[in-house]
Amino acid sequence: MNLRKSLLRTYWASAKIIVPALKYSAALYEEILNSYVGREKTWLDLGCGHQVLPEWRSKEERELVNKCKLMVGVDYDYDSLKQNKTVSNRIRVDISHLPFKENSFDLATANMVVEHLECPDGSFQEIRRVLKPQGIFVFHTPNSLSYLAIIGRLVPSMIKDKLIFLLQGRKMEDVFRTYYRVNTRKRIAALSDRAGFKIMKVKMVVTPPLSIIIPPLMLIELIWIRILMTTPFKALRTNIIAILKKER
Repeated sequence: MNLRKSLLRTYWASAKIIVPALKYSAALYEEILNSYVGREKTWLDLGCGHQVLPEWRSKEERELVNKCKLMVGVDYDYDSLKQNKTVSNRIRVDISHLPFKENSFDLATANMVVEHLECPDGSFQEIRRVLKPQGIFVFHTPNSLSYLAIIGRLVPSMIKDKLIFLLQGRKMEDVFRTYYRVNTRKRIAALSDRAGFKIMKVKMVVTPPLSIIIPPLMLIELIWIRILMTTPFKALRTNIIAILKKER
């Protein structure tokens, strides 16, 4: 067993003791998607990239995509689109200029995408335009007030890229610039209002970051995560899942 695998085992053993209720935010996002995807639904996934769900959920992703009437994935990065094996209908586009008619989709989703939007107002307005009345927009994104986002902004890009590869296995070409112009409850409320969305829910969640797997520091991080799971520290949790609605 290599050192990383050994440290990860220690991390999860410690997490079960310190934060036994901890779940991946991606799992919560998947649960929400399952509640909205249906046989008669048309679904637009924004920034679909390599996959819609995490790589280890590929089987569940195929089942989810096959569950709806029509699923279309869009992304600006062509290389990412080419590697997607689940979504049959893929188009390279800028989210701020979607090539679809008004009222085309029942559901729009974005998994770890809106933090990369340089001009989110235009993108939100476009998403609303292509949604049908009563259509739903669900997105999962980091919280810019979380300790991970703050550390990420302070670390130089060269070092950050190496850390992302070490901790997440993502290559440099799969790391995109973040603007964090959507990434607080207050900003989501303002953007939704300007775009004409009604907020159904903004859920602040904590996810296992696996950012520190060195035992002494690991324990400090897990204790902090336990604190974040309490109500007074809700605004500082690591991730946000938002559900917006186009009423008319």
